[in-house]
Amino acid sequence: MEDVIVVTGPCTLSGQVQVTGAKNSVLKLMAVVLLAQGRSSITNVPNIQDVWIMAEFLRRLGCRVDYDVDAATVHIDVPAVPGHQADYDLVRAMRASISVLGPLVARCHQAEVALPGGDAIGSRGLDMHRSGLELMGAAIAIDHGYLVARAPDGLKGAH
Repeated sequence: MEDVIVVTGPCTLSGQVQVTGAKNSVLKLMAVVLLAQGRSSITNVPNIQDVWIMAEFLRRLGCRVDYDVDAATVHIDVPAVPGHQADYDLVRAMRASISVLGPLVARCHQAEVALPGGDAIGSRGLDMHRSGLELMGAAIAIDHGYLVARAPDGLKGAH
């Protein structure tokens, strides 16, 4: 059942409401820009800590990131060869950083992403990333607290 607001009386409503972008959407969009070299822009970006962390995460992979809070826009310049290792200090700060795993394997044919919270690969959905990449031809291993994925011949489409 939907919630409904009913306004009665001689008055009418007027005005504007600003709806900010969704955190879970913008973080995945920021990760997916790794798939292509060049500049990408994302609009309607909420001013939240996770966006700042993902921006730093991308910087450490070699991207240039400009976040204009007033315009709610992030501009990301991805280099020809981005880095492929995601350090634990940022993964620990934001679990959504695992979202870079697939784009890095697709683009660089390898990725090393620290496991958030230890070696429990099945916890909180990390196994979904692993099994999906394995179906597409990546070899996955856990090495010293990192989820290491390699696909030297690239990824192949799968169901």
